Amino acid sequence: MQPHAPIVLDIAGTTLTADDRRRLKHPLAGGLILFARNWVDRAQLTRLTAEIKAARPDMLICVDHEGGRVQRFRTDGFTHLPPMRALGEQWMKDALGATDAATAAGYVLGAELRACGVDLSFTPVLDLDFGASSVIGDRAFHRDARVATVLAKSLMHGLLLAGMANCGKHYPGHGFVKADSHVAVPVDKRSLKAILADDARPYEWLSTTLAGVMPAHVIFPKVDHRPAGFSERWLKDILRGQLGFGGAIFSDDLSMEGARQLDGREITYSEAAALALGAGCDMVLLCNQSVDGGAALDGLLDGLIVQKEQGHWLPDPDSEVRRLAMLPQTAPLAWDDLMHHGAYQHALERLP
Repeated sequence: MQPHAPIVLDIAGTTLTADDRRRLKHPLAGGLILFARNWVDRAQLTRLTAEIKAARPDMLICVDHEGGRVQRFRTDGFTHLPPMRALGEQWMKDALGATDAATAAGYVLGAELRACGVDLSFTPVLDLDFGASSVIGDRAFHRDARVATVLAKSLMHGLLLAGMANCGKHYPGHGFVKADSHVAVPVDKRSLKAILADDARPYEWLSTTLAGVMPAHVIFPKVDHRPAGFSERWLKDILRGQLGFGGAIFSDDLSMEGARQLDGREITYSEAAALALGAGCDMVLLCNQSVDGGAALDGLLDGLIVQKEQGHWLPDPDSEVRRLAMLPQTAPLAWDDLMHHGAYQHALERLP
């Protein structure tokens, strides 16, 4: 039986420290998420990812690299990808041309990251653009769930061509609420029927296409008193049971304000992780806690063991199978080979 390694952590710098190496070898560490602070240039990034894999060959190396304002690596040859709204705008003029452009964007995104040793980008954003959310904004494809679904599926086709899995976010939808779950606890007072008929439709229509899903730190009080990422109702009953999703569920960042206030009190990272895993998440992220020495990361790694011993969380072998399935199954093209690859050159021409 595979052990369950559910924690996605981060590192402070551009090389691994002794503490980073120790944490990567922790049995509960299964993923690492990179940020702009971990980037100098392509050569450094490629060395860093190789260093991570040397320490833990099965480590899932992730990044938030969507295009637009959420793109961690922007220099030294990385293509500046458009925000997803640009594809939605193209759809209104040339729908089928927009689907081809979306596939091109997914291929360029995935192939460039994989050439530098990154396994997974947390994309696409499936939130709908209601015009209210500043944190989502132009990261969304469109207001119409049908358009967002078709463009996201086309983008994921491009990722697949590059050998990269995908992660739709933020289930069941973050686009309707104005509050930013990084700094507040957003509340969406709509009914389950309304959400399933609109925001959550992409997850239903993409149930056989999505490899991963990231739930929102948003409370939907007419469905559950807890945010979606901590709700068995949202994750087990609706996402897996009703919508038929069988892939990996990643929590959003546990350091966000929307994840810290549960059941009327502020909880620890290890409590939050145990609650998220118990609710149905396969992996939990704790971001930006390495920059001051990483005490919070060590607290989570050690604290989750205590949570397990106290019976608050049980390791799930199925979750480990889903984590491993997110790793690329093919070798990437090296950067210099990619630059001369006909499919890549064509994809660049098709970007909006």
